[in-house]
Amino acid sequence: MSLINTEVKPFNATAYHNGKFVPVSDADLKGKWSVLVFYPADFTFVCPTELGDLADHYAEFQKLGVEIYGVSTDTHFTHKAWHDTSETIAKVQYPLIGDPTATLARNFEVLIEEEGLALRGTFVINPEGQIKVLEVHDNGIGRNAAELLRKVKAAQYVAAHPNEVCPAKWTPGEETLKPSLDLVGKI
Repeated sequence: MSLINTEVKPFNATAYHNGKFVPVSDADLKGKWSVLVFYPADFTFVCPTELGDLADHYAEFQKLGVEIYGVSTDTHFTHKAWHDTSETIAKVQYPLIGDPTATLARNFEVLIEEEGLALRGTFVINPEGQIKVLEVHDNGIGRNAAELLRKVKAAQYVAAHPNEVCPAKWTPGEETLKPSLDLVGKI
């Protein structure tokens, strides 16, 4: 069974955000668009490139009313230490959630049990708390924040226009499709 259109399960965690340790729960995801980006571990190799790429695009996500959350099975203390020692991670202005009990990684079905680490899972969550986009990568394959931004825009468009769908590579301003009998076999 897919997690698409399911509601985020209840959770309570602690994040490192803007120099402070802050509580984060499923309630924080309600009322706005959110993106959870799971990654294997702090102080690694591909992870800082992805989190840095997200940091470079963070203002664009914020303009769309989207909050980004980085999540690993490290503690919030480890997130602070990484933030304090890495130039790339120092750019991160979004919350980094610690998940040392792997509750979130299990809830989102990205936990590698035998390693205690998360796969590279990306989840776009609507204001009602439902998962609308999910993508899971092998840990050797990095993600692209610009493509994630495009997917968020498409998810927001479809939410605002329920009778339309976005074709491949759609970007705002391009034509959408209105599913109907008239389109069957004509695309």
